Amino acid sequence: MTDRFDSFAALSAKMKPDVDYRIRAEDRGSAVILLAPHGGTVEPETSLIAEAIAGRDYSYYLFEALKAGAHGDFHITSHRFDEPQALELVANAQVAVAIHGRKDDGTETVWLGGRAEALRDAIGAALREAGFEAALNTTLPGVHETNICNRTRSGEGVQLELPRSLRRMLAEDAALLEAFCLAVRRAL
Repeated sequence: MTDRFDSFAALSAKMKPDVDYRIRAEDRGSAVILLAPHGGTVEPETSLIAEAIAGRDYSYYLFEALKAGAHGDFHITSHRFDEPQALELVANAQVAVAIHGRKDDGTETVWLGGRAEALRDAIGAALREAGFEAALNTTLPGVHETNICNRTRSGEGVQLELPRSLRRMLAEDAALLEAFCLAVRRAL
């Protein structure tokens, strides 16, 4: 996959807010922020999942493409994701958890990545305890220092890659979504 834009400045020079994309965010002053930097039509359901995990107490940031298109049309690779509001919110948090989507591979496994290894492992254990599959992400490990999830005060974050089929199930089954969110929140 090739991204059409290598920065938010390049994207915003060609795309219109609230027409082509929107940003939804709430700074609740929490030490944790939930992110969906590829929401909307880019990686469907990631915004829904991030916002649900955030609940009423964690800060969140959602970048959502509003128009259909190729995956790369609105996708800015995580280590280049530099939208100013996201950078500010993440910089004020101790840790970030980014929700991403990936293609189906025949499993429902959540791939766990990021530089916050203890939290990453705790989220994995909590998800497995709740009946979800979770494994270390060797393909998209999310450890680059400029990855949006790692631009926190601590320099650490967690990246969760969910297959399309799991995201769809979570969006369609409120009880399953609640179980997923509670597992992640227990680890937080």
